[in-house]
Amino acid sequence: MYVNERWTNHSPEIIAFHSESRISEITEQLDIERNLNPKSNVDLCLGRYIYIHDLPARFNEEILKNCHLISRKTDKFDMCQAIENSGFGHQIENSSEVLSNTSWFSTNQFMLEVIFHNRMKKYECLTNDSSMASAIYVPFYAGLDLRRYLWGFKASVRDSSGLRLVKWLAEKPEWKKMWGGDHFLVSGRISRDFRRQSNSNYDWGSKFRFLPESENISMLTIESSSGNNDFAIPYPTYFHPSKASEVFQWQERMKRQKRQYLFSFAGAPRSRQKGSIRANIIDQCKTSSQSCKLVDCTNGTTNCDNAIDVMKVFESSVFCMQPPGDSFTRRSIFDSMLAGCIPVFFHPDSAYTQYTWHLPKNYSKYSIFMPGELLRDRKFRIEDRLLQVSKEEVVAMREEVVKLIPRIIYANYRSKLERIEDAFDLAVKGILERIETIRKGEKIE
Repeated sequence: MYVNERWTNHSPEIIAFHSESRISEITEQLDIERNLNPKSNVDLCLGRYIYIHDLPARFNEEILKNCHLISRKTDKFDMCQAIENSGFGHQIENSSEVLSNTSWFSTNQFMLEVIFHNRMKKYECLTNDSSMASAIYVPFYAGLDLRRYLWGFKASVRDSSGLRLVKWLAEKPEWKKMWGGDHFLVSGRISRDFRRQSNSNYDWGSKFRFLPESENISMLTIESSSGNNDFAIPYPTYFHPSKASEVFQWQERMKRQKRQYLFSFAGAPRSRQKGSIRANIIDQCKTSSQSCKLVDCTNGTTNCDNAIDVMKVFESSVFCMQPPGDSFTRRSIFDSMLAGCIPVFFHPDSAYTQYTWHLPKNYSKYSIFMPGELLRDRKFRIEDRLLQVSKEEVVAMREEVVKLIPRIIYANYRSKLERIEDAFDLAVKGILERIETIRKGEKIE
């Protein structure tokens, strides 16, 4: 009413002019408040600046140059091929029946630190002034470095690179700002590999994360350990899109995909592993009356390293079994979700306690949980449990899994996906929030 009275004595043209001016004024102010106006003085990177330490080449580049030292004779893959295309591996010749475009690569599960480093080089809020930085990135290829010395080397050799790294960091002026509390690094191996409990040459891994300086640094890793400064982020998958449209097209395709198998499992038994439930899953898969597809990953087989073979099975399955293996988590979790297959977990540490920045807290929205100890004691059959899930529930869970696809993939470092936050974006956001919490001295949950 007030506005109408205000313009009573003015012509429609004047009213229109002043209205448009006011609308323009309001719009400009909103743009500023939303950090959308490029002409404004608002710093879009405030609180998001990251400084990258220029490490000596021995901590990253030289590891890749000497890639033959990373490979083992028993490996079914060549690590020198794995580091091609900045950690993506070689591009897969497209199979239109299984894969959708040219953004698919034979990506090795241990390449996260290389992939992340190349994405970070293109991060929009990098700074050369460390005093402006909200976080300090340490591009140490911890997992690949350790892989060179895991077998047949003394514990002191496995520890040597980590000791040299923390000594180098502690001598830098950036370190004294928060004594490493604002530093973070990325590892393509599980956290446990860096937490050797003793100095025995027979114990596995290194003691890098037990070094006093290292304990202050946050580590993003494919599997974290509880109660410490490690944070799990997704394993790399085969899909590294260059455009958002590629992701949307893939999501639509997975929604419509016809699935002939009730459930599937890609893996091998762990006969030497006490309490493993994999043999039970394999037996139940083989005897399922509602078709189950088994992808045998026993030593000597190669189909588990073939992206097309693996994705074809996952795309054809309603549910995908994800039991623990050598550790709680598996790369297969993310490959199967990428295919729109609903994951079935047997231990909460396989996903629910791990990927808190990337997966929903309400795990029943996107997955099924079956207690592994009950399966081990043969208290139920997988097929019977899955057949109890209604069609409506299946559709809803698949919708949620497909919706999560952007959050579990690492886009091509050569381009930024518009309108989409991928696994890298969410990891950076998570670590910035974590460091800000430390900086403020707030209680960390």
